[in-house]
Amino acid sequence: MSIKKDRAIVVSALKHAAPYIRLFKGKVFVIKAGGEVFADAEKTRALMEQVGILHQVGIRVVLIHGGGPQSTKLAAALGLDTTFVDGRRVTDSESMNVATMVLSGQINTRILATCRDLQIPAIGISGVDAGLISAHKRPPVDRDGESVDYGFVGDIDTVDADILRKQLDNGLMPVVSPISCDEHGMILNINADTVAAAIAAELDAEKLVLATGAPGILEDVNDPNSLISYIDRAELKKLRKSGKLADGMLPKAAAIEAAIANGVQRVHIISSKIPDSILLEIFTNEGTGTLVVDDIGGLTKAEQSPTS
Repeated sequence: MSIKKDRAIVVSALKHAAPYIRLFKGKVFVIKAGGEVFADAEKTRALMEQVGILHQVGIRVVLIHGGGPQSTKLAAALGLDTTFVDGRRVTDSESMNVATMVLSGQINTRILATCRDLQIPAIGISGVDAGLISAHKRPPVDRDGESVDYGFVGDIDTVDADILRKQLDNGLMPVVSPISCDEHGMILNINADTVAAAIAAELDAEKLVLATGAPGILEDVNDPNSLISYIDRAELKKLRKSGKLADGMLPKAAAIEAAIANGVQRVHIISSKIPDSILLEIFTNEGTGTLVVDDIGGLTKAEQSPTS
């Protein structure tokens, strides 16, 4: 490629990104990334480079991370069984210790170390810190006539968004572990998608971005080419009730519905496997994944016809 052509591409990209930068500067984005990204140093760096660019152009970013694969791996190494019900992890006392070590220890610290290398002013925090998240232990639930006890899994009561606002106001980027506790100090494991949705709602976030291993929401879970570009909350509920959403997408769908019901205008589900997927989703009309809104009628023409 000639130098002249290379320069033209750079200038064109900047011109196309400029309107989005103006639009989103000073706005809050909540980004949740699954643990599979943070199992690899190169993938971690690639993701955090994108997040760092958002921060550097004036977007106020809160990052929530998962750690499911790492927790499962460590549990297996310790001889512990891992059980899931409807895509949610059952957490006994030993598994709770594993989750705490992995989420608030290993992964959070590794992300912060990467941020240090990239000169992103990040600060680690969990739902336990300063009472960020108040939760209660989930009671047993009835599933197909059987009682299921999720163990030390929490349901969120409140989120103290001012704790995060103070960090954002000081130019910091919070990196949040979903480990939380109740008012008596009982440590609880909460699904990271659920935490991200609750935080996005309390911060009146402009966008909630869920970076996952899937390309987005699929019409047919077995067909990666059946990606749904945009969908509203009612249609998402229909997909869930019809059984078209499987395993890990079930808690994501519940989190998305909760976020939109509580005022988040745009939720994006993208693949962390696609290079620069966050930047493509934010700074281009085409995007890469699925956009979920309360009502499709509220989408702009560009969002409905991204290639036009």
